[in-house]
Amino acid sequence: MLRITELKLPLDHPENMLKTAILDRLGINTEELITYTIFRQGFDARKRNAILLVYTLDVETTNEQTILNRLQDDPHISLTPDCTYRFVTQASKDPVQRPVIIGTGPCGLFAGLILAQMGFRPIILERGKEVRERTKDTFGLWRKGVFNPESNVQFGEGGAGTFSDGKLHTQIKDPNHYGRKVLTEFVKAGAPPEILHVSKPHIGTFRLVTVVEQLRATIESLGGEIRFQNRVDDIIIDNGQVRGVTLASGETINTDHVLLAVGHSARDTFKMLYDRGVYIEAKPFSIGFRIEHPQSLIDTCRFGSNAGHPLLGAADYKLVHHCSNGRSVYSFCMCPGGTVVAATSEPGHVVTNGMSQYSRNERNANSGIVVGITPDDYPGHPLAGIDFQRRLEAGAFKLGGETYEAPGQLVGDFLAKRPSSALGSVHPSYTPGVHLCDLSSALPDYAIAAIREAIPAFDKKIKGFAMKDAVLTGVETRTSSPIRIKRNEHYQSMNIKGLYPAGEGAGYAGGILSAAVDGIKVAEALALDMNQ
Repeated sequence: MLRITELKLPLDHPENMLKTAILDRLGINTEELITYTIFRQGFDARKRNAILLVYTLDVETTNEQTILNRLQDDPHISLTPDCTYRFVTQASKDPVQRPVIIGTGPCGLFAGLILAQMGFRPIILERGKEVRERTKDTFGLWRKGVFNPESNVQFGEGGAGTFSDGKLHTQIKDPNHYGRKVLTEFVKAGAPPEILHVSKPHIGTFRLVTVVEQLRATIESLGGEIRFQNRVDDIIIDNGQVRGVTLASGETINTDHVLLAVGHSARDTFKMLYDRGVYIEAKPFSIGFRIEHPQSLIDTCRFGSNAGHPLLGAADYKLVHHCSNGRSVYSFCMCPGGTVVAATSEPGHVVTNGMSQYSRNERNANSGIVVGITPDDYPGHPLAGIDFQRRLEAGAFKLGGETYEAPGQLVGDFLAKRPSSALGSVHPSYTPGVHLCDLSSALPDYAIAAIREAIPAFDKKIKGFAMKDAVLTGVETRTSSPIRIKRNEHYQSMNIKGLYPAGEGAGYAGGILSAAVDGIKVAEALALDMNQ
């Protein structure tokens, strides 16, 4: 088949215009066109009142090679790549050991799925609860202020991505098309089929719950085992080789292959690994606030007269500003039509994050507005970034009144350097609630200065971004893992054989899709090693 990229048509084009455009692009007549499918559909909104749909299409014709020869200089015409996933190996009939996976976020689930599909019958250990019970505990914090340190936004089946916008796009290089395997498995598990072709696919929290459950059922049907409320407290290492894990219950599971997919908030696990001598280094991450605007404002600024068009949905944005103090401020995890959520994993701390449902129809848009920091900002041992996060999160808990309410401030007051005492037209979505105050002490001075400079700069790109009634809520600290558990070319720890660091927690991913892809890659390496 032939692939056509960057085929642009008006937003409200008639259905037959797409076929006509294909014929024109390829220079063929109707008889030469057998069929076509939409591989990707996005839009170009740079001219908001003249928005274009942008297609990537796979086309079957009667004279493929002739067309390729004739259009060989056209960069938007090529052969359709083969996206078929092929397993790298299969388990022997009676493997001596079973691999252990720690964590059931997207990385752990897809590592487990791939290993189960190859016949390795993985044992997957999760410190939190299965996804529906976990959802009840998470709502317990949001609605009643009751916090469970082992079952929350960060810990439990589905990982942190379950309570997010459910974005399924990434900028990672993916020459083997692992991302296509992930999306295909999501659709098999009940995700909307449109995620296979829209340019910025997302699922949303409530739909993710069902998808995660079905992925679990598939793994179990293939001989995998998933154990909830089974926290790993220790890894057994003998002369530089993993030999097993010890659970909080005292049980030991013997294995020479452990895939670590614990997410970016498993701080006690990171300390245990560091104490056991696993090579870990500090890495950059970002800190900041959540900002909320009326979604209607973002829609109008981005789409103009096309705001509300069903093909466009709720508008998003992506912003960056390089500040005079040398810092960079950028929007992070933008959630159209979503809510700001309580995302702490430790008592006495406040952490914010963003979440959307599939419909994205809540009244506010929210995004992290975060400042990049490096280990130079928190010098010391490799876990110093965790200590840095904790100080900010504990400070936010105090600023919020020590009730798990989040400290908040109106943007107008924040820019004017005065405390907020009353809300304006934007009602914050964070529950258990927002305690208005002065956020200037919530982050280091360099971060506050950078955000104060960035918001007016962002207003030049999205008029109204600096509206005085927009709400800032603090603090955003879990943008990515503050550590990297370095691995070699075989995806194993630099100094511990049989330990496979993977996903966000190990510092090798940044979102649902990239974490799932990393889980597949690492699972393949583990499987090949088991078969040696």
